[in-house]
Amino acid sequence: MVVQKGKDLLLKIADGGVYVTVAGLRSKKLSFNAETVDVTDADSAGRWRELLAGAGAQRASVSGAGLFKDQSSDALVRAAFFSGAILSWQVIIPAFGTVSGPFQVTALDYSGDHSGELKFEIALESAGELSFGAAA
Repeated sequence: MVVQKGKDLLLKIADGGVYVTVAGLRSKKLSFNAETVDVTDADSAGRWRELLAGAGAQRASVSGAGLFKDQSSDALVRAAFFSGAILSWQVIIPAFGTVSGPFQVTALDYSGDHSGELKFEIALESAGELSFGAAA
């Protein structure tokens, strides 16, 4: 994978079967995590920890921060947070692929300085199986 521009990493929310880019985001982060299941016992070689392959829950977290623009995507994000809805989202990683699936908005923060712009931060947690489609 060659060097990519950070601005090309996109976060999109489903709106009636069409994915809409979340407006105003300046920074985005996608994290994958997997819980481990420790199966170490007295017979483990050299007392080294042993893990059970394929066990434990997997999850993904998405976060972003940017400028509040009061566009249609802002309304979708706010509605998803206040209703607790689990919606379909996409994270597009240039020259790598697209991660798609159900996410829930778990945090939505707004902030601003007296002489600055209104900013927001968003956090999402996966809420089901995700799919990955490699870039063409």
